[in-house]
Amino acid sequence: MNSTINTDLKLIPGDFIPDQDVKWCPGCGDYSILKQVQTVFPELGIPKENFVFISGIGCSSRFTYYMDTYGMHSIHGRAAAIASGVKMANPELSVWIISGDGDALSIGGNHFIHFMRKNFDIKMLVFNNQIYSLTKGQYSPTSERGKITKTTPQGSIEEPFNPLELALGAKSTFVARTLDRDPKHMQSILKRAHQHRGGAFIEIYQNCPIFNDGAFFAFSEKGTKKEEAIYVNHGKPLVFGSNDDKGIKLEGLKPVIVNIKEAGLSIEDLWIHDEKDKTKANIIARFFDSAETYFPRPFGVVYTEERPIYEEGLMLQIDNAKIKREKLHINKILSGEKIWQIV
Repeated sequence: MNSTINTDLKLIPGDFIPDQDVKWCPGCGDYSILKQVQTVFPELGIPKENFVFISGIGCSSRFTYYMDTYGMHSIHGRAAAIASGVKMANPELSVWIISGDGDALSIGGNHFIHFMRKNFDIKMLVFNNQIYSLTKGQYSPTSERGKITKTTPQGSIEEPFNPLELALGAKSTFVARTLDRDPKHMQSILKRAHQHRGGAFIEIYQNCPIFNDGAFFAFSEKGTKKEEAIYVNHGKPLVFGSNDDKGIKLEGLKPVIVNIKEAGLSIEDLWIHDEKDKTKANIIARFFDSAETYFPRPFGVVYTEERPIYEEGLMLQIDNAKIKREKLHINKILSGEKIWQIV
């Protein structure tokens, strides 16, 4: 239920740049994310006044000040709840949530999972830098085991959240990952999320140069990214490696890395990505580094499905209630259908 698309609408990135000075640390990945959003939005064919950004608390959540649209810098962990209210009040708006790994997955964790399952037609961008940056470097729900921070001086002993796996478990209808240092890929993922009719979750790997510098550089640096990252595309084989010589195939439901030529395999023998297959999406989401098994980190649209959107069902209920019920007196509304007579 996105805003009506107007193909004659002429906007430019500058239309989304406000008169606010952008105040993030030099080198922060948030600058790239902001740039890609401002680049993509003029192409979506939606009037600027129909965009709304809702953010929580954190470095990422200053985003609402830096987009010349309607928006709200809201409450810690509650951006999803507030955005849901905005969408229910006016389903024609294009609503976007900006959050961080701490804001969305720690204090906002309960709101996160229920937002995913309800399937509002809202897009959620979670900037994941695996650290609390605004409060100066404490470990977050996505910090890796052994992470030494101000609040884990001997190293974290906790198992981190895998945001893609969490979103899939919470029944998100669109699950994707991109990163700040790959602008073209990020733009393509933002466009796909906008086109999706339903709740869209995008995890964005975002560098914090002050408190967790280089956490994701292996997936973006020229010398390592071909080995460390794998881009998944619907209908395409899972191929990676410096010379595109490695692939992933399935033995039953067990993923196995193979050298394509050495194993005498063809492209057709590899795992072909199907973004509508949730079983395989869960396997891809677990391509996470561990002491036992190594797989390259997946980027792209991991999963998508079509499901009725929440606000449409809500509006239908309201319309049906108006048809079926007469105008009620306030006392009947408060007391309900059943009454008791005290004698």
